[in-house]
Amino acid sequence: MNTPKVIKRPYIQLRRLFKPKKKTAGLPPGSPVYTGEVKKDEKINVSLIDYKGHIVNEKVINNPKECRVYTENDSISWIDVDGIHDVELVQNITNSINIHPLVVEDILNVDQRSKLDEYDGYIYIVLKMFHIGNSNSSEIIPEQVSIIFGKNFVVTFQEGIEGDTFQEIRNRIRSNKGIINKMTSDYLVYTIIDSIIDSYFTILESFGDRIEKLEEELVNNPQKQTLTEIYSIKREMLYIRKSVWPLREAISRLERGESELVSRNTHLYLRDVYDHTINVLDTIETYRDMLSGMIDIYLSSISNRLNETMKYLALISTIFIPMTFIASIYGMNFEMMPELHWLHGYWFALGLMAAIGIGFFIYFKKKKWV
Repeated sequence: MNTPKVIKRPYIQLRRLFKPKKKTAGLPPGSPVYTGEVKKDEKINVSLIDYKGHIVNEKVINNPKECRVYTENDSISWIDVDGIHDVELVQNITNSINIHPLVVEDILNVDQRSKLDEYDGYIYIVLKMFHIGNSNSSEIIPEQVSIIFGKNFVVTFQEGIEGDTFQEIRNRIRSNKGIINKMTSDYLVYTIIDSIIDSYFTILESFGDRIEKLEEELVNNPQKQTLTEIYSIKREMLYIRKSVWPLREAISRLERGESELVSRNTHLYLRDVYDHTINVLDTIETYRDMLSGMIDIYLSSISNRLNETMKYLALISTIFIPMTFIASIYGMNFEMMPELHWLHGYWFALGLMAAIGIGFFIYFKKKKWV
């Protein structure tokens, strides 16, 4: 299982992704508009891994026109574009391999729903890859990954967030481990998708740790921030479910073998990754049910704590009400009271009342009733 790389730089909080991305109205279909975060100072990296059997070539592509040459070879070419904020460069790459403008529009729109579209000579797949936030936060960072693959080529477009889950695949190709160097481009697509889905389990494991800590807080000492954290996790789980649920149908279409670009040898592997997707969805549903139950537990705990507080306050009131009742009838008008003619009696009485009030306030504060 591949572990997603930990991000060490500032990131977009997940809750912002629930807001629809703004796009200029009135543009014709296929208009290339980048809807993600503007990264003027970051350079797009275009790398190539070309392999056929044990022969592997790697290089950095500086001229987008070179992409066409490698996609027409009889070897398997994997072109990885890390960063899509340069619209002109993305257009030059896609134009060189004759990609439809609607696909280019979807690549640049980073709020795409996971899906699979078939075109003449290639298939377009889009899905989400998630990264774990920095050590000071447990939030996750989504990154859109677009995959275009034909008979002998695979082109991947990433948003450009630092790190991915593909390093193990690159190492397997370089060292000629397994069967990847002997298979066709559809098997490479399978390994890419499988790597992303495997990383979901690592993300869900981090959610499991957070949920376990929240359960301990709910049992021992539930606070307001506990409820806030529960709602935060529930919102994140909702976004992950929104990203993974349509991916199931996309993988199912690949597995059913409706395209000539997917060989029979790859169907078995796609069936396995489809099962992994179902397991991810089952885990998400389980966590969502747990979080809903934790909200009920929190509300019950707060209600029980309130009842416990009211019990103590009722006990204090029961003690003092008879005293107050007697004092209200008889008053303090006794001639034989030693403090009646005391010079400092008035200030002593005020100080005593203040001390009792402060004492009760400190006691209530210690009990966390206020």
